[in-house]
Amino acid sequence: MTTPAETAPFLAACAVLAVAGAAKLYRPDDTARALAVAGLPHHRRLVRVGAVGEIAVAVAAVAAPGAVTGALVAAAYAAFTLFVGAALLRHWPLSSCGCFGRPDARPTYKHLALNVGALATALWWAVGAPAGVGALFAHSPWKGGPLVLVTLVISGLAYLVWTDPRPSLSR
Repeated sequence: MTTPAETAPFLAACAVLAVAGAAKLYRPDDTARALAVAGLPHHRRLVRVGAVGEIAVAVAAVAAPGAVTGALVAAAYAAFTLFVGAALLRHWPLSSCGCFGRPDARPTYKHLALNVGALATALWWAVGAPAGVGALFAHSPWKGGPLVLVTLVISGLAYLVWTDPRPSLSR
């Protein structure tokens, strides 16, 4: 059996989910403010509980990729997609969506596109992941080295788009 082509994007979505969860766990304030603007429950403790959930889902999905964990990752990205979509449609005055627990970038259509892409990849895992992919790296060339490299590149590029490190004036 070979590793499906969707493996690296799925693992990248999981990695970004874990990093975002860890960042919100450490710095919940911007996420809490974004939730408050949306009229949603926004206590810092609640943000931290959600962050622990993000980390747990991401770790479980990497440890045991399959239908259930793919659905959990898809659910997380569906929530993010709905939030960013609502923020864009309703023109919420957000300077940061709090995705990474700090002032990063306001919600944009780039955020929305990345969330939809991660959602689609996770849905593919939930619906069509082949049986027996639990040992992803065992089925990859060179013990998974290229898979890890591609996953890191995709994750890094997605992080740069989500956080948009360019100065504010160039946006």
